[in-house]
Amino acid sequence: MTPAVSRDAAMVLGLAGTAMPFARTREDEAERWLRVLRLHGDVAGVLQSVGIGESPLQRPHKPVNSPGLARAPRDSDAVEQVTGQAACIATERGAAPVASADVLLAVMQVYGDSFDRVLRSYGTDRNEVLERLDRAPAAPHHD
Repeated sequence: MTPAVSRDAAMVLGLAGTAMPFARTREDEAERWLRVLRLHGDVAGVLQSVGIGESPLQRPHKPVNSPGLARAPRDSDAVEQVTGQAACIATERGAAPVASADVLLAVMQVYGDSFDRVLRSYGTDRNEVLERLDRAPAAPHHD
């Protein structure tokens, strides 16, 4: 049985779904996820506390059309993949609704190294984000 999705997580997933068609690379998709998560849901404060701002401190040096940047799953496929992974994460932790924190963890898993590169461009890394996420007080879930 798939867990319900909180309002915060549903907003993040919906906004990401509208942004994905405009992404040109896997890293571009990862950055779009990060921008949405930084502004919405329970994890917004965590991401802002590690320095995720309006724009990265540095830009990746690879050109947009670089063959080294693999294309991510197309549009809604990326959102569906993250949604499915977030549901698995929520189920594993015994949570009723999928929260935006579950979406963030799912994005980390789905995008892997691409997401790590995006985090580094903002001056942080996966470990710092996970540490702050672990220390963050559990926010009430909105169904």
